[in-house]
Amino acid sequence: MRGCNRSLRWVVLSVAVVCTPALAESAAQLDPVIKKMMTEVSSERLEADVRTLVGFGTRQTESATDHPTRGIGAARGWIQAEFEKIAANTGGRMTVSLDSYTDAPPSRRITKPVEIVNVVAMLKGTQPESVDRVYVVSGHYDSICSDPTDSECDAPGANDDASGVAAVLEAARVMSKYEFDATIVFAAVGAEEQGLYGSKHLAEGYKSKGTNIAGMLTNDIVGNSLSQLGVRDDKHVRVFSEGVPEIETAEQARMRLATGSENDAPARQLARYVADCCAGYVDGFDAELMFRRDRLMRGGDHTSFSRAGFPAVRVTEMNEDYRHQHQNVRTDDGVQYGDLPEFVDFDYLGNVTRTNVAALASLARAPARPDNVRIVLDKLDPRTTIAWDANKENDLAGYELVWRKTTASAWEGFEPVGKVDRITVERSKDNFFFGVRAVDADGHRSVVTFAQPQRK
Repeated sequence: MRGCNRSLRWVVLSVAVVCTPALAESAAQLDPVIKKMMTEVSSERLEADVRTLVGFGTRQTESATDHPTRGIGAARGWIQAEFEKIAANTGGRMTVSLDSYTDAPPSRRITKPVEIVNVVAMLKGTQPESVDRVYVVSGHYDSICSDPTDSECDAPGANDDASGVAAVLEAARVMSKYEFDATIVFAAVGAEEQGLYGSKHLAEGYKSKGTNIAGMLTNDIVGNSLSQLGVRDDKHVRVFSEGVPEIETAEQARMRLATGSENDAPARQLARYVADCCAGYVDGFDAELMFRRDRLMRGGDHTSFSRAGFPAVRVTEMNEDYRHQHQNVRTDDGVQYGDLPEFVDFDYLGNVTRTNVAALASLARAPARPDNVRIVLDKLDPRTTIAWDANKENDLAGYELVWRKTTASAWEGFEPVGKVDRITVERSKDNFFFGVRAVDADGHRSVVTFAQPQRK
């Protein structure tokens, strides 16, 4: 249907287009500017950033805020200064701010009133129809020892999570030189180890302002490629996403049960998008989809955004070594403990950073995902009719229908359908899941919107 008349509002499809893997873009469809960004990510700069953060001794949330070289205050001052150096070369497109509060409730990990601060750099979009659409990427800059309330011990936090903060800083350095339709926020958040306090404040602030957070990626423990069992995997990174939203309403739960859409929450579509971008742009590296919100019984800053109603995913290395997380620096029986920079694989961290850049750049250059995508149930019919609300971007070229079998975890096929807002396909709504994504004139694709049934 590539040659269909764009004035059509009704299209019947009978030809399937199947692509493997999933919906990864072919080399001919890749954005050369995003490909150039891949070459600009520097493992050397990532290593320098991680070692600088480690050099502050500890970044525990209750550690010193007035010491020039040690403690969380010195660390966030350096992060702010780095963001400001990046912003200085953007002609005003990037602004840097501190998002802070002091009323976090006492808990087993917060023993006294303490200021919790997020360092935020916003790169404003340039397309009028998209500038209010925002994507957030984060890492947390606090660190802890074995005792999370010990604010004096050395807590280097090289991998957890100087690696994530370094990825965010490097993404900001690379991406700040380019323009994007939508707005991107680069955030170093605080007090993750005390209970996600920094990201909670940031997410709730966006929610209260009605900010359109169209997607959020957090990078937490993203720098190690060697597991505690001696298995090295420097070719994969995990992307965690929730299937059933924690804030699901009773009506949404009823619809989920009726449709079997447990695997199609907005966060899950975002995760698939990240994996496709990694496959397309990062040579020899893949993002592995993990269909749970986080590692077993654990959490991260993306959870705060999920609870605020925003699509959010967590990026984490494939194989963790717990001897180098939340441990006092020490040697026991010849084994080195502690989260030290010598246990970070900076080339691996470079590819994780490229995955973030590829996904963020693709998201921010693409149209918004289509709204109100619905399967029309006005009669019994072996075919499937799908409709959606038209996008508003001036450079919109059209839409693509995507589908998969009910047993498949990723979208299996797609078909360009032109600049229409309603189609009928000769595939049964009982046997397939469907979605729609928008495509602009340069071939940038949006995240898929899952098609929900709607009666007239």
